[in-house]
Amino acid sequence: MKNSLKNFALITSLIVGSFNYAHAKEELLDRVTAIVDSGVVLESEVTDLLASIKLQAKKNNQSLPGESALRIQVMDKLINDNLITQLGERMGIQVSDAQLDQTITNMAKESKLTLAQFRESIISEGLDYEKYRESVRIELISGEVKRNTMRRRIYISPQEVTNLLAVMKEQTNNNVEYHLGHILIQFPSNPTQADMTASKTRADQVIKLLNDGSDFTKIAIASSGDENALSGGDLGWKNINEMPTLFAELIDGEKKGTVVGPIRTGLGFSIVKVLDIRGKQVVEVEEVKARHILIEPSIILSDAKAESLLQGLLNQVEAGEADFAELAKEHSDGPTSVRGGDLGWADPTKYDKAFQDALATMKPGEYHKPFRSSFGWHIIQLEDRRMVDATSQMNENRAYQMLYNRKFGTESARWLSEIRNEAYIEIFEQDTK
Repeated sequence: MKNSLKNFALITSLIVGSFNYAHAKEELLDRVTAIVDSGVVLESEVTDLLASIKLQAKKNNQSLPGESALRIQVMDKLINDNLITQLGERMGIQVSDAQLDQTITNMAKESKLTLAQFRESIISEGLDYEKYRESVRIELISGEVKRNTMRRRIYISPQEVTNLLAVMKEQTNNNVEYHLGHILIQFPSNPTQADMTASKTRADQVIKLLNDGSDFTKIAIASSGDENALSGGDLGWKNINEMPTLFAELIDGEKKGTVVGPIRTGLGFSIVKVLDIRGKQVVEVEEVKARHILIEPSIILSDAKAESLLQGLLNQVEAGEADFAELAKEHSDGPTSVRGGDLGWADPTKYDKAFQDALATMKPGEYHKPFRSSFGWHIIQLEDRRMVDATSQMNENRAYQMLYNRKFGTESARWLSEIRNEAYIEIFEQDTK
């Protein structure tokens, strides 16, 4: 298998251009830069992502590390994306063109642009719109694979929720948020004591550079082994209860500009910087009340049959021939069937991405035609929408989500390291001639 993959790489690394009898000349159009299990990373993908990062850095007046360090990080991201996309295919996770168009439309709305204007803005920045569109599809698939995987790997006990609620009631610093930057000096797989010592030395060097005034973003891009390295290690704004416990204990009460670490974790040594501090923002979030009927395809029931069955049920409901709740009790798969498909009031972002996108297009009282998510085929009725003050809620759901977010980053990084260690990855040296 390994030899056949190598031969494939050698064959595809030179794609012969058009020949004519007067000038028989080879033209290098693309080449393979890495084999990733059954997939490949092409040089054109590396070039496109490098160009996009440089363009963004120029817009933000942000300096970047050298070409070699930047290329290593870009290769890491593309390899990770390739692995996760392959895993998504095996899990049956798909993002249809319609779902993709809806997501990009929503992105355009957030920028206060029409879809056509958004497309033109991408092209005006020198980017290929179709390649940009496909990169959004990859990010959607990657996000869904991570969420599905993390739901199986992260366990939060009722006692943890109870404990956090009790702590939050006693806290006097619960109204402070920290904007954090993170650099991970990663251990290799199965590290020796020498590996750990070398990583600690590198972490100490990074801290010295930061304390001497070096640019955090530039060093994060060059040195961090975390998956958010290309975004400069930006972890965003976090309340003390949303941080990993090891970070929270060291960050609590610190001033803007403080660098803490190195913090030893199972993945390596973490370095955290307080980029900014603010009072806790009042955040209103939209909740939706919906109900659905889910049909899970199987060997016996194909996707086409599942879709057709749901369309038939929807036709009955819209014609007034059947009750949605009764049909859900009779036909729906999953735990909500006993409640007539009722999902209750919920933050729509907790749902599968396809489910979120479907809800985003609906008005209260409307039904959505059958669509596919990573769980199966659905029809939905959106019953109502409401805005709630998320900052004032200290209920069990909110505490659970804080604990989940606290564990997500670390567990996601551990999982990514595991799948990389299990994969066949071969990187080909860049041809600089």
